[in-house]
Amino acid sequence: PASNFVEDEAECDEVFTAIPDSNFEQALIDLGIDTNSTIDGQVLTADIEGLRFLDVVNKNISDLTGIEGFISLTNLDCGDNNITNLDVSNNLALTELFCAFNQLTSLDVSNNTELTFLNCNVNQLTSLDVSNNTALELLFCSSNQLTSLDVTNSNALSVLSCGGNLLTSLDVSNNIALTNLNCGDNSLENIDVSNNIALQTLFIFNNQLTSLDVSNNTALTF
Repeated sequence: PASNFVEDEAECDEVFTAIPDSNFEQALIDLGIDTNSTIDGQVLTADIEGLRFLDVVNKNISDLTGIEGFISLTNLDCGDNNITNLDVSNNLALTELFCAFNQLTSLDVSNNTELTFLNCNVNQLTSLDVSNNTALELLFCSSNQLTSLDVTNSNALSVLSCGGNLLTSLDVSNNIALTNLNCGDNSLENIDVSNNIALQTLFIFNNQLTSLDVSNNTALTF
C-alpha cells in the first residue's frame, strides 16, 4: 500500500547514533532522550544533537561511545561510572565536564577550547594536556598519576586542585587569578607563589619543600 511505502521511506531518512553500552542507553531512556524506549544499541541522532545538558552520573556505564553525537552539549556529567575511555573531541561547545570517579587512563580535551570547568579527579591519568584550554577557570585533577602539569596557558584559572599525584614541579607564575590552590600530597621540592597575590587558600601538605615564601600573598586566609 502507498501509505506503507511513505512510512518506510520516512524510516530510511532517519539517522541513528550507535550506543553500544546498554547502561548508557538505559540512562538515555530513563531521561526521556531515547524516544524509542527500547535497548537496541542506537538512538535517533535528531533526539540528541540539540541537547545541551547531560547527567548520567552513577549509571554503571563502561563505554560512553555515542557521546560524539551530542554536538551541542555544554555540560556533561558522567562521573562515578566505570568509563575507561572518553572521547569528547566532537563536543566543541562543552564548557563544563565532570568525569571524576571513573577509570580513565587518558583524557584528550585539546579540542574543547570553551571549557571553563574540568573535574577529572580520582582516575588513572598519567598525563593531562590543558594547553589549549585557555578559558579554564576551575581545574580539579587530584588523585591521579600525573607526573607533570602545565597550566601556564590557563591564565583565567581561579581554582586548581592537583593533590595526590606524582608532581615534582608546578609552575603557577602565570596564574595570577588563582584564589585556591591544592597541590598537597605530591613530591614538590619547591614552588613560587609570589605572583599569586589573589591567593586565599593554599594546601601544600606532604611534599618535599624545605622553604616556602608567602610574604606576597597578603590575601591568604588559610
